[in-house]
Amino acid sequence: MKDQIFKLIEKEEQRQKEMIGLIPSENVVSPEVSQVLSSCLSNKYSEGYAGRRYYEGSQIVDEIELLAIERVKKLFGVPYVNVQPYSGSPANMAIYFALMEPGDTLMGLKLAMGGHLTHGHPKVTGSGRFYNSVQYGLGKDARIDFSEVRKLAQEQKPKVIVAGNTAYPFELDFKKFREIADEVGAWLVADISHVTGLVIAGEHMSPVPYADVIMTTTHKTFRGPRGAMILVTERGLKRDQDLGQKIDSAIIPGLQGGPHNATTAAIAIAAAQAMTPEFKKYAQQIKKNAAVLAEALKARGLTLVGGGTENHLILIDLTPYGVGFGTQAAFALDVAGMYANRNTIPDEKGSPFYPSGLRIGTPLVTTRGMKEPEMEQIADWIYRAIEAVKEYQLPEDKKQVKAFLSKFRGEALQNKTLLAIREEVEELTKNFKLFCETT
Repeated sequence: MKDQIFKLIEKEEQRQKEMIGLIPSENVVSPEVSQVLSSCLSNKYSEGYAGRRYYEGSQIVDEIELLAIERVKKLFGVPYVNVQPYSGSPANMAIYFALMEPGDTLMGLKLAMGGHLTHGHPKVTGSGRFYNSVQYGLGKDARIDFSEVRKLAQEQKPKVIVAGNTAYPFELDFKKFREIADEVGAWLVADISHVTGLVIAGEHMSPVPYADVIMTTTHKTFRGPRGAMILVTERGLKRDQDLGQKIDSAIIPGLQGGPHNATTAAIAIAAAQAMTPEFKKYAQQIKKNAAVLAEALKARGLTLVGGGTENHLILIDLTPYGVGFGTQAAFALDVAGMYANRNTIPDEKGSPFYPSGLRIGTPLVTTRGMKEPEMEQIADWIYRAIEAVKEYQLPEDKKQVKAFLSKFRGEALQNKTLLAIREEVEELTKNFKLFCETT
């Protein structure tokens, strides 16, 4: 008898095939990466580093990890790489562990302005509780306000400045961050988790000439497994020749135990794939798709934060539909066969739990082989889905929210317009595999 878990996995695979994934931090791994992740490598525990493990029987694991490291070094042109972080959040904490002492000042982009929790979000995160967090924001044009960054840096003298984002649709100017970091003697850490694939393909400014340390997850535009990498640049090692060793020590024994060897091998596979001409074409198509999708949404009257995008990500401002409308919009899209995520927008008038934005992106649909015509169609579906539920406004009385959402979701699941869109979506997705071999 087949275990229930396998039945649920089959259902999840069918969901992914039939629906359109628009979450910018999601992608689809290649068959080779998938094969490695389910290999015997998960059987081996190998705490430590190549040549200095605490467990015997790690000779082959050593070769795999060293190969992954060498490929990533070549890919980015950096002298040091650690491929052991379990994911982006602990990787960022490891960097702070290596560069700062508790109480030192950390500077990052505000969460509500497109930053990440691990960039020093106050009080509720480790980075915001163990370090003195200073947060910069955006200007009226929805772009990073570098005059504010400079002013805060000069006043607060941060030990580390983080240049990174999770919901920022524009290119990160690492050169400007470097200038400010040099003015105050700060380390510059670039978190490129979202744009790694674009950086590799030359579709986004590279942080390598400017940052001291670079962190990236491996499952977004890099199209690898769910893991992370820490890179130290020539600039970083010139400042501190022991920086690589400090990063290693921050990972283990600082924060982690044994690495996930199957993930390490899958990173090696993804790095090899990222070196191909096909990957560059893929990254170029991500940007093309995002640009077309953004313009198509605007043509239908939707408001975009900053007026568009320069990368893979689009942030829709739903305030014209009502404060806190992101929750209703995200659920409506899901019923209609498209999944995105509700998100705060700059100068959010709602709350992080019931925000006024919708965050979408093009890495996954591009992996499936969708191009400009499909982006036009997706924009139309998004608009129709949002319009279909626009009368559902979040009540001002918080006590009424739970009952309102329950009623809304029940009615949305029966909404004829949303269900009709879902049929159209399912018809389209029949023409696109989860991983398109020709990308």
